[in-house]
Amino acid sequence: MNTKTQYHHFGQPKNMAIFDPEKMAKKTLFKSERLLVGLNCFEPGQQHDLHSHKGMDKVYQVIAGLGLFLLEDKEIPMETGCILVAPENVPHGILNNSEHRLIVLAILTPSP
Repeated sequence: MNTKTQYHHFGQPKNMAIFDPEKMAKKTLFKSERLLVGLNCFEPGQQHDLHSHKGMDKVYQVIAGLGLFLLEDKEIPMETGCILVAPENVPHGILNNSEHRLIVLAILTPSP
């Protein structure tokens, strides 16, 4: 039986970022039934409103920039390298309250 391992290498995810002057932009990097990996890209002042996911956990890692993680009733400062885990049903969001672009890696499991 010949099985070939599939993998995906993205190098520097920030080089794949896309931006929209009207709203946060999303770029899917990988999607399967079990996992979604993507970028959330924010111009200054943009945000991803507070929301939650039923039956799904989400991990955010800041790739570039500064902003705030919105988590339930908290605002948590974020900077490059920071990670936030939002388990199932926990309200979360992101605000780019800086003067620079913000790029956040988003990992959801299972995939929506």
